[in-house]
This record gives sequence, C-alpha cells and structure tokens, in this order.
Amino acid sequence: MTTSPRQRILDLFDGQRLTPVQRRIARILVEHAGQAGYLSSGDLATLAGVSQPSVTRFATALGFEGYPALRDQLRVTIDGYRHGPPTADDAVEHPAVSEVEQALSGEIANLQRLSDTLRDTTPLTEAARLLMGSRPLPVLGMRAAGALAGAFAYFAAKVHPDVRLLQEQGSLLADRLEQARAAGAVAMLAFVLPRYPREAIEALREARAAGFLVVTVTDSPVSPAASESDIVLPAPVGSSMVFDLHTAPMALVTILLQAMCDSAPAETQERLEAFERSVATRQVFLP
Repeated sequence: MTTSPRQRILDLFDGQRLTPVQRRIARILVEHAGQAGYLSSGDLATLAGVSQPSVTRFATALGFEGYPALRDQLRVTIDGYRHGPPTADDAVEHPAVSEVEQALSGEIANLQRLSDTLRDTTPLTEAARLLMGSRPLPVLGMRAAGALAGAFAYFAAKVHPDVRLLQEQGSLLADRLEQARAAGAVAMLAFVLPRYPREAIEALREARAAGFLVVTVTDSPVSPAASESDIVLPAPVGSSMVFDLHTAPMALVTILLQAMCDSAPAETQERLEAFERSVATRQVFLP
C-alpha cells in the first residue's frame, strides 16, 4: 500500500523524544510534506518561527550530522532522490490524514501496547498489594507527571486510609519521605514521565536509600526511572504533538486503582460505602 508523503515523514520521527520546539519544526515539515526535502534551514526556521540553530539542533537530535543530512534523508524518504522539487505532474492523490487523526491513532496503538504488557498480571498484582499495604502511602509526581499523581492520589484516598501526595523538591521532599517512613510506610508510588526531571530520579534514589520499595509508572521499561525502581509499570507516551499525550498512563492509573481494590475487597467495600454515606449526608454531589 502506497503511503502519503505526510505519513512517510511522520514515520521518520516515530519514537523520537523531541522538545516542544523540535516538535514544532517536525510539524512544519509534515504540513509542507511536498516541499520538505527542498527547504533551506532558513526557510524552515521562518516557517516554524524558530531560530536557525534550533533547526540544526533538531537535525542532530534525530541523529544527523546537520540539517543538510536531514534534508537529504527527507528527499529519499519522500521521493527517492527525485531531482528537483515536486511538480504538478508528480502529484499523487492520497487521502488526507489530519494531525489529530494521526495522534489519536498513535494513542490507540499505545493502549494496545499497554494491554499487551498487562497480559502478565504479576507486576501489577504485586504492586497493588504492596501499595495497598503501605500505611501511609506516599505518591510522587513532578512536572508533567504531577497531574497523574494527583489523579491517582484523589481516587486512592477513597479506599486507602493515608495517601500522601509528594510534589516538593530538595530537603522538603526528604523531610516528607522521612516522616512517611517513620509513620510506617514501606512503599512509594512514583510517576516519572518524559522529559524525566532530574529531581524525580534523585527522589527515587532517596526513597530507596530510606528503605522504601519503589513502584514506578513510567513510559518505558528502559526509562531512566526503571533502574531506580523495584517494580516498573510501563505505559507508552504519545509524542506526535507539541506536548505529550498521556492516554496510556492515565488508563494505567485507573487499572492500578482497580488492582488495589481487588487486593483488599472487604476493606475497599467498607471504605467506599462509608464515603458514599458521608457525601450523601453532606450533599457533596448534585442529584
């Protein structure tokens, strides 16, 4: 099946970890797929609204010696060293695939990869048992992962008696870890996603040094966080748009919560019923 120039350029970037500026440049190349192999670095910088050095850094981030080498590869990728820019006679009609469609298709694939990983339920089951049994339960999330950590902590508090969301850094974070350990915590859940904050990796090391068993949700079993964790729960992250898509990690949040509930069904049911009675009495939610 013949693929469109847009799709062939997207395939060239597939799996690459790019900064938001670099993704902007990639997006411009996709939008101008027909001429992508014939744009100068200055032309591309102008179209993307970035500096020429940013275009050079983009090329080297993809593994090329510089932008000319990337441009040569784009010519090969798009039209197999056709001499000269494309003409109207060269045009072949392809169904247009929008950036949104492409991104959502990628997220469907990421969810399938997550499903394939979870066929072996052992790591998930062990993580759930460990987290449910840790009193208190510290939950770490920094920068991009902060929202996922917050969502997990919000729902986990409905079935766990003492969930502590950790988003401090430096000595304040060390204080919180020491306090949780002194209170009886044996495990910590961490969310560490690209672009992998240095302080998050350091926090994992501090937690393990303090005696915690660390369960980490990250994008890959070989991410920098994996080597600092006792149990790794990988969920791929979409990188086709300016900012990452966290569809699979968000799904894993709910799946992990379900596994925790399943690990202690009687206690979970009791706490959920108590919560429902409380919110009904306080009329927290609209009827």
